[in-house]
Amino acid sequence: MVVDTLEAAMSTMERTDAQVLVVGAGPTGLLLAGDLAAAGIEVTLVERRPHDLGNLTRAFGVHARTMEQLDARGLADELLATGTTLDRARLFGALDIDITRLPSRFNHLLVTPQYEVEKLLERRAVEAGVTFRYDTELRGLRQDADSVTADLTGPDGARLTLRARHLVGADGARSAVRNALGLPFPGGSVIRSLVLADVRLAEEPEESFTVKGSGDTFAFLIPFGDGWYRVMGWSRTHQVAEGAPVDLEEVRTLARRALGTDHGMYDPRWVSRFHSDERQVPSYRVGRVFLAGDAAHVHSPAGGQGMNTGLQDAANLSWKLAAVLRGDAPDPEALLDSYHAERHPVGATVLRSSGALVRIAMAHTPLTRGARTLGIHVVNKVRPVSSRAMGMISGIAIAYRPPAGTTRPVGRRAPDVRLREGRLYELLRAGEFVLIAPEGASPALPPGAPVSPERLVRATWRDPGKRDAVLVRPDGYVGWTGR
Repeated sequence: MVVDTLEAAMSTMERTDAQVLVVGAGPTGLLLAGDLAAAGIEVTLVERRPHDLGNLTRAFGVHARTMEQLDARGLADELLATGTTLDRARLFGALDIDITRLPSRFNHLLVTPQYEVEKLLERRAVEAGVTFRYDTELRGLRQDADSVTADLTGPDGARLTLRARHLVGADGARSAVRNALGLPFPGGSVIRSLVLADVRLAEEPEESFTVKGSGDTFAFLIPFGDGWYRVMGWSRTHQVAEGAPVDLEEVRTLARRALGTDHGMYDPRWVSRFHSDERQVPSYRVGRVFLAGDAAHVHSPAGGQGMNTGLQDAANLSWKLAAVLRGDAPDPEALLDSYHAERHPVGATVLRSSGALVRIAMAHTPLTRGARTLGIHVVNKVRPVSSRAMGMISGIAIAYRPPAGTTRPVGRRAPDVRLREGRLYELLRAGEFVLIAPEGASPALPPGAPVSPERLVRATWRDPGKRDAVLVRPDGYVGWTGR
């Protein structure tokens, strides 16, 4: 009887079309699929859009922590060449943010369109062996103890079914995966009738990154570095439906009111109107199904944290799924549960910080504008406050709660230290755990570590005075320390 049950379970596993099915080919889904395929996992990625559909998207900023994650995949330097870097930002004419103080090799904000990020991640996923199904839409899903079954509609309207050990919904704010699970998406709209445009300017701004508000209107302007600028504007006195027409003249009017000039805007390649919600799903995991990126959380564009948070969701989840599917995790359920435990609080923090930033920009009463002035003064004058704020927005300061029985620095970001074998983030390109130890030492792995000794990357401190051993997770966070 036991043998029959085992054979039936193995037969079910063999009949799956992929080990992991990823829904959504945006940055989050592409990074996740590429990571899994690079780890030897069979991955199918489905996307409802056709492959050749143009994508001039809203995201444009890549923060330091995301650049570190891309560096750990050998992509950061190539992405740097596609945009321009900003070292400082001046907000509301008074708040001066010095990004160069970030303790990172990428102590700047990279301004580059989202489609440049997607191109690199898609190429990596293809090279790693991901199976792509474009123009394919999820209609429903069901799961049992061994697998997830997805019902899909293909490019010709034909219905098909795919089965996988696990499924990840990275399919955006209107996630079909989240809806199929019946999960709520609590929250509400934080700002309506935002206008975005990519334009050229006849007059170059004095400051690279400009954000100003006049009470009832605010706007920001930021360069892509190739002659194009992204402009965003909002007016309290002009609130219309998301689908209402928008033209360049409306963008110019908003810029003149908030910035004092429209800088001679011309030749728009993209103009759009949208509203911004603050929402977060209560659980990032339901059985064998996970949610990541905008499918799990959406928030205001203030701070440019949306795409970055999704990419870091993917970096957190990918190695955990790989460890479970390769049989490296002594406690698979606990490891998979840790994805929600670590990333849900981060999503909640991003909702709060981005919401605070957009409400500061919208301040119009004497009381709220006075509070904004006081807050700007504190951030400018109290360096730890400004460093903490920049660390959270950039992702550098994000840390996870240490597991029971451990203490800091477990859960903190591992800095890109130089080792005898090279930089840490170069060693992380293997996609495995890195164990750093003093020269001549060979520490044993801690009990319960979700890593195979055969795949472990061993490294040595350059500083002979360092006596501790540190185990760094594939996503660049400290997993264990010991003598």
